[in-house]
Amino acid sequence: MEHNTEANLRISRIVGHLNPHTNDFQNMGKYSGVFRANCLAKGASPGFKVAILGAAGGIGQPLVMLMKMNPLVSVLHLYDVVNTPGVTADISHMDTGAVVRGFLGQQQLEDALTGMDLVIIPAGVPRKPGMTRDDLFNINGGIVKTLCEGISKCCPNAIVNIISNPVNSTVPIAAEVFKKAGTYNPKRVLGVTMLDVVRANTFVAEVLGHDPREIDVPVVGGHAGVTILPLLSQVKPPCSFTQQEIEYLTNRIQNGGTEVVEAKAGSGSATLSMAYAAVKFADACLRGLRGDANIIECAYVASEVTELPFFATKVRLGRSGVEEIFSLGPLNVYERAGLEKAKKELAGSIQKGVSFVRK
Repeated sequence: MEHNTEANLRISRIVGHLNPHTNDFQNMGKYSGVFRANCLAKGASPGFKVAILGAAGGIGQPLVMLMKMNPLVSVLHLYDVVNTPGVTADISHMDTGAVVRGFLGQQQLEDALTGMDLVIIPAGVPRKPGMTRDDLFNINGGIVKTLCEGISKCCPNAIVNIISNPVNSTVPIAAEVFKKAGTYNPKRVLGVTMLDVVRANTFVAEVLGHDPREIDVPVVGGHAGVTILPLLSQVKPPCSFTQQEIEYLTNRIQNGGTEVVEAKAGSGSATLSMAYAAVKFADACLRGLRGDANIIECAYVASEVTELPFFATKVRLGRSGVEEIFSLGPLNVYERAGLEKAKKELAGSIQKGVSFVRK
């Protein structure tokens, strides 16, 4: 009898692991005396609790897989309005330390968010051929607003990484939601512009014939079109470009998203490279939370570097989120002209996000 009780307990833990929010045990029902219990999976190393909102989407699924592989993650919560159980079951079979739990639909959003250290938001509709990022605004803006209301209630001290486009507007939306709730901490709300940096490193390496892992290109401004400003005069290791190379690289970095949208011919936007960039940035945030020194990445944050309330520059990440925001440094004539174009475009996008919440 004692053996059966222990076996039932183990089975109930498995059920709790795969689907902790249902009383329908489906195929498990054939085991008598089974009851739901929290999963007590062994082997998960001490780490951080991370929630991914939009986990079943085109960015979400590869993002979930890569985060499951991150040794800094101990608990991984997957939330979406569709298909979360399948993604959760699939990812949970990976033999890495993080315990995975799935949450489906608005009614489970609060459970997905409670106690999280880091929340990553790729939720939203993808860009299609002919669509601008502004075309996504009303749909994705509403999604981000709803999710941030949940974050404000359930994990107000979490670091929030916003991927949902248009980032230039969705980060101000998030800030306004947190301000309304009285939980706004500008150090913990970050727009993920890492994909622009990843592309810049790759494209510059192609031109120079170098390993992209050895290239560091600061990309400032925002995360759409002309607001994306690569500072090619500050590339590390130091190098020089012809004016033709500068114009080619700047244009390609600014339009990297469109390049992917058109290449996919209606089947989606950048998902795999975005997931890679998002995990690279999330890992930097987690290392900062752990207390590692000199974690410096580019991000779109509340800033006083320019006259705009939000701007992307290099920031130093730490236990409190953004602990230092770096200035732009010396810009050449071409970059100064690009900066003015970026600021003009950004100002409208920021105001659009603020008005979306205040209206």
